Amino acid sequence: GAYGQVVADSISAVEIFDRQTGRAASWSAAACRFGYRDSRFKHTERFLVLAVQFRLRRSNQSAPIRYAELATRLGVELGDRAPTVDVRAEVLDLRRSKGMVLDADDHDTWSAGSFFTNPVLTAGEYLRFTERAVARLGPAADWPAYPDLKGHKLSAAWLIERAGFAKGYTRGAAAVSGKHTLALTNRGSARTADILGLAAEITDRVESQFGVRLHPEPRIPGGH
Repeated sequence: GAYGQVVADSISAVEIFDRQTGRAASWSAAACRFGYRDSRFKHTERFLVLAVQFRLRRSNQSAPIRYAELATRLGVELGDRAPTVDVRAEVLDLRRSKGMVLDADDHDTWSAGSFFTNPVLTAGEYLRFTERAVARLGPAADWPAYPDLKGHKLSAAWLIERAGFAKGYTRGAAAVSGKHTLALTNRGSARTADILGLAAEITDRVESQFGVRLHPEPRIPGGH
């Protein structure tokens, strides 16, 4: 999901290829088991996605705007609607500003998108995180946290930045995007090992400093 919308809400069917049986099939959205940054495809290498069918509604007005930054750009209040063409233009501009619209001349866009999911902590885990964050950053420390069905959702980007990884941090041919802390980018000659090495460095330092383990969002072939 992004900007208040969830792609699973618009998917009507997914055409898949089962590598085990050698057969293709059509699955409903429910069969794909979509969740926050999750789906059936993320837990096995058995299935390949061949095509996706979307069910879209024609309208000159958007759905209610539920993302604060987008509402500000559009000059509307949260919950208001706006012309669809304006919403599309602003979302694309937002994505470009974060390096999330592919540009062959901009290495910040050479990525797999957001690499880490926002961690969700239980009440006990959140209390331990709070203690470590205050001990490390001081009593005035403040961080973004959001209620979740399982507890508290933290910002992975905040954790990464506070662990010492600024935008543009480079490790060999891999780097944190200069526009978006969650994106790990290829500066031109990075191999899988380079990206995974940078990811491991970030993961280990965040965990050592805050006691929170980050998990990758992309499906990594071979399960590495």
